[in-house]
Amino acid sequence: MSKVFLIISVLISSSFFSQVKWMTMEEALKSQETKPKKIIIDFYADWCEPCKIMEKNTYNHPEISTYLNENYYPVKFNAEGNQVFTLYGRTFGNPDFVIGKRKNSMHDFSKFMNVNAVPSVVFLDEQNMPITIINGFLTAKEIDPYLRIISTNDYKKFKSREEWENSQKKMKSNIKD
Repeated sequence: MSKVFLIISVLISSSFFSQVKWMTMEEALKSQETKPKKIIIDFYADWCEPCKIMEKNTYNHPEISTYLNENYYPVKFNAEGNQVFTLYGRTFGNPDFVIGKRKNSMHDFSKFMNVNAVPSVVFLDEQNMPITIINGFLTAKEIDPYLRIISTNDYKKFKSREEWENSQKKMKSNIKD
């Protein structure tokens, strides 16, 4: 009887504590070499309260975390951090980074990806080319359709920016309240 209770407890607790297996940009790029997948980059800052809420409620929603882990290389990227890596034949860093400073200048990669505010989410394809950026706070229900349409390549069906923007207004989530 206690074994059954233990198994049920583990299953229930694992669904409540689903977590995204975040990677660094370097890890995602390396993984991309052997098993191509799309990359989702969560641009955040340590001082950003909406970023913390997204981490806790959006990304750790059981359906979202599972979907991210299965279909993407999820990258957590400090938009004001001091990481250094090379992509597109260019080395990105933050030469103005100051240790201990509450708010730093934007990282070169953040600027390159047109991230002007946090939170922001950027999607890259299997060749590390940008697909789209979404600025601002998103709930699990709001990010869900983007995750699905991008992972399945359905976004490629749109012939114009106008078609893409119109489709965004009609997107529906699979997540039940």
